[in-house]
Amino acid sequence: MKSTLRIFALGLICLLSVFRAPAQTPKPVLAATPPMGWNSWDAYGLTITEAQFRDNVAVLAKTLRPFGWSYAVIDEGWFLKNPLDRPSPEKLAYEIDANGRYIPVPARFPSALEGGRNMGFAQLGRDVHAQGLKFGIHIVRGIPRESVARNLPIAGSRFQSVDAADQTDPCPWDPTNWGVKDTPAGQAWYDSLLAQYAAWGVDYLKVDCISDHPYKPAEIRMLHRAIAKTGRPIVLSLSPGPTSPGVAKELIPMAQMWRISDDMWDYWKSPSHFPRNLYSQFELAAAWAPYAKPGTWPDADMLPFGYLGPEPGDGKARDSRLTHDEQRTMMTLWAMMRSPLVLGANLTNLDDWTTKLLTNRDVLAVDQLGHGQRQVSREGDIVVWSSEGAGGVRYLAVFNLNDSERKVVRSYGFYNLPAKRYAARELWSGVESPAAEGVAVMIPAHGCVLFELKP
Repeated sequence: MKSTLRIFALGLICLLSVFRAPAQTPKPVLAATPPMGWNSWDAYGLTITEAQFRDNVAVLAKTLRPFGWSYAVIDEGWFLKNPLDRPSPEKLAYEIDANGRYIPVPARFPSALEGGRNMGFAQLGRDVHAQGLKFGIHIVRGIPRESVARNLPIAGSRFQSVDAADQTDPCPWDPTNWGVKDTPAGQAWYDSLLAQYAAWGVDYLKVDCISDHPYKPAEIRMLHRAIAKTGRPIVLSLSPGPTSPGVAKELIPMAQMWRISDDMWDYWKSPSHFPRNLYSQFELAAAWAPYAKPGTWPDADMLPFGYLGPEPGDGKARDSRLTHDEQRTMMTLWAMMRSPLVLGANLTNLDDWTTKLLTNRDVLAVDQLGHGQRQVSREGDIVVWSSEGAGGVRYLAVFNLNDSERKVVRSYGFYNLPAKRYAARELWSGVESPAAEGVAVMIPAHGCVLFELKP
């Protein structure tokens, strides 16, 4: 009898194995490499119009997309009828739908109107996608104060705006919104927003006043859940910084990008804490580099290159204050730490030098495909980073943060590279050097070299 039962059991196991459900293919990692694209803030501030956006998108698609630059992002203020009145919040006028959600101002974004109804960015999103690009927008966390004042209903729920709003929790520097309660009503609010954005074809959502001053983990979780409910792969980018490395473990499952510093602008050094400057970014980059991996990218902020105008988010219209050497240094540091690359220039004024800076395939490959990135040495203001490429290739970046040129002579062993001798190719100049045991190079003030090393 026992033998019969054993035979029966073995037969049942074999039968079940035949009908076992096929293994599920794992979902592709969202933001498997650092996102690359363009954002309107550095050139247009709160004032971007549809015509201006489309003009920039056309250049992005033609000139930069072949090199991997794929996101086109409308930053803050697309729902403001009078954005230049931001210094006087009591004068601001908003475009809001019947469910309390901001929608684009038709006078600024005429494609929003379809059949007499405001359909948001649906058409603009389709047009961006048609050019092989991805579409993004910026919001400030929370719920519009005006929606709360009018107690508008929350779409797809039994709740009203007052139910979701935390009127004791304003964003300290933004006059438009209240915070959102960590309650079913609060989740319903974020669900309604993300359902709307998914319908618009949004691929990238930058959410401000959430990752620092103040850090709002409950609202990040609600946003993460709301994105998941849409079924759309939307990259979640959190601002501003400096996000604390102490919360990295909490953030990693919920967002693909988070800012490591406050707003970064075109200063080598700046006289005050705000805005952030390039010189001070090295320390933060070193602390955050180990966290950069597929799907989670510490964000060193936008690249303020080229022409910043006509209405930049900081200061007056201008060409970038950063020298060419400083811009190469910034691009190299961002690539070595594997930061997202988000360009702030007015693309309609893109010059040849900036275009070449942004389309160096070898440098972009360090950002997109490198690994093991880390700062390996700092001797005063000589800073050295290394990372690894495919096939035993190593990358070595040497930065001179001094105000005068410096000669750097060091063995590769000093930087803990495994081989004694490497053939080198400098990726900005293309200059190749025969196999040697170390670096011997003169670097200009605020400049750098970036070597591809082969043993």
